[in-house]
Amino acid sequence: MALQRYREQFDHIQRSMPEVPLAMGPDDDGHPLYEKGVVLARSGEEARAVEDTVRAHFTETRGLLPDHVRRDGPDGGRTGVTRIRVGAPDLGDDVVPHALGALRAAEERHGRRLVSRNHVVHIAVNACPGDEPVPIARSAAPNPAAAGTGHDPATAVRVLVVDTGLVHDHHAYPLLAHTTGDTQAAETDGGVLRQYVGHGTFIAGILAAVAPNTDITVRGTLNDAGAVLESEFGARLFEAVEGAGWPDVISLSAGSPAPGLHGLLGLDAFMRELREQRTLLVAAAGNNGSDVPFWPAAYSALPEYADSVVSVGALRSDGEGPACFSNHGRWVRVFAPGERLTSALTGFGTPVPYLYQHSTYDDCRYGFDYSCTCQYPRHTGALSEARESTGGKPDQVMFDGFAQWSGTSFATPVAAGLVAALMTSERERDPRTAGARLLADATHRTDVRGAKVRALRPPTWRPVPVTAPALPA
Repeated sequence: MALQRYREQFDHIQRSMPEVPLAMGPDDDGHPLYEKGVVLARSGEEARAVEDTVRAHFTETRGLLPDHVRRDGPDGGRTGVTRIRVGAPDLGDDVVPHALGALRAAEERHGRRLVSRNHVVHIAVNACPGDEPVPIARSAAPNPAAAGTGHDPATAVRVLVVDTGLVHDHHAYPLLAHTTGDTQAAETDGGVLRQYVGHGTFIAGILAAVAPNTDITVRGTLNDAGAVLESEFGARLFEAVEGAGWPDVISLSAGSPAPGLHGLLGLDAFMRELREQRTLLVAAAGNNGSDVPFWPAAYSALPEYADSVVSVGALRSDGEGPACFSNHGRWVRVFAPGERLTSALTGFGTPVPYLYQHSTYDDCRYGFDYSCTCQYPRHTGALSEARESTGGKPDQVMFDGFAQWSGTSFATPVAAGLVAALMTSERERDPRTAGARLLADATHRTDVRGAKVRALRPPTWRPVPVTAPALPA
């Protein structure tokens, strides 16, 4: 049952990237999305070794001509990766698993990974589904509520949000009055709010509430349906940080699942550069309810990145345990509130309609027994097969400023905001020192699949009872 929504989102992302044929990974592989017929290798000698090995394998086992395996574009430049096309019409839909299998022996000889899929990196409510936003009255208070400290440009902590862009009316929300960055591309389609518009704005609103003394910049790196190929993502991250210099904190609510503890080949160069900076990366653990590592959050489990990356899972709305959708495992370092948070979305100037894209379930799709966002608020979605089979119409709501939303996407800015708030209160200039102290001083623990894990609970966050709320009219 959990895969239904994932398949709906796969179709949505494929439509947004029509020129890129995509494949969906096996169920036991964390559900990665990746480009068909293409693998990634480090540029130079390793890329040549990959080409030669795959070409020899396919020629010997499938009788293909050598030119079926070729470089697909120039070497990767700053990111240091090369796309290698391994597909051929004779091989059917997707030959990437065959190519990867052919390289296992070569990798063992070299003693390192040589090749990987070209994953789709996506925002952590997208192909890694949390839920969809719910309208909240403008008279409601944000949750977490705004902390007491104000904004001082001379001492403000610099936070970069890499996500979808800001909605056009975000400045109407006082906490975002001084937020800068890219605007959201194409907010509506036929007058109806597009899926995941406002995601970056919602995150910025949470950050500003937890840590008002921040200069927040939002980069619309993931404006295209919240998804980008791994081969492009590293370069986009470099562009995001180099526009105005490396920030104190990066809040990143995106990634891709990939088993093992190798990371994403397309991010190697960026992550090595991050390690040499003073910037702290706070990254979402993902929403597949899985222990398969979600990257780049899972870099926090690697010793060389222990001080530069913090991975964040989501607590359920009453704070008494993990949210049903949250990824988990030893690579998730801390949990923070991430279910039914309230922040700015859009519609502050003029209310805007939204059609739900996914239907809720009768039971939690991850098998939990509390009233989670899988079930409530009830709605019928436009992409869901159940709607098509029953002839039901998708539910429509109006957004008028605030929304309630769930996902590790939103636990992430809570944690990033707490790092920034500690920097302000303690006059700490090193974000990594602040991050380490925040984790060391965390007194709360929550039980996650039998393990006691650190839990952060901001002083202005209010627990929300896990009962079935009513969907606003």
